[in-house]
Amino acid sequence: MKHSIFLAIGIAITIAFYALSYSTGANVFEMLYFNQGFNDQLFNLQMYPVMAAIIALMAWGGAAVYYYVINSVKFDRWYHWASVLAVCTLLAPIACYAYIDNKFAHAGLLYIDESIHFVTQILFIEALLFIVASFSIRWWSSNCRHTPFPQ
Repeated sequence: MKHSIFLAIGIAITIAFYALSYSTGANVFEMLYFNQGFNDQLFNLQMYPVMAAIIALMAWGGAAVYYYVINSVKFDRWYHWASVLAVCTLLAPIACYAYIDNKFAHAGLLYIDESIHFVTQILFIEALLFIVASFSIRWWSSNCRHTPFPQ
């Protein structure tokens, strides 16, 4: 029962994060980085929900790969978990930057510096969401459920 509660809380946090990407007044991305023209274009081109989906899928996907695909006794130490966290934390901003760059190129816009500053903020969001996902799904792993912290 306790483990299901962790899963429900993790899913609720992820859904709230995704819902806040649609918000105009309390947009999670605009809270971390705001540049009037840049963020207006992100909002007008409806890029926030797609980036929120990329971040959530990377976080939950990375945690699922660690706990259920890798799931090895030889790979159940905290530093192995941290390496998967690092890979996800680095891949999510790269994927979001590629998405932003592609959408802006098609729209004829050029916001290179702003895009780089924006995606550095995604590092923190991705790391936090990966931790949430890890604590939500780790309980059903046969070998890695004690990683990064013992129960």
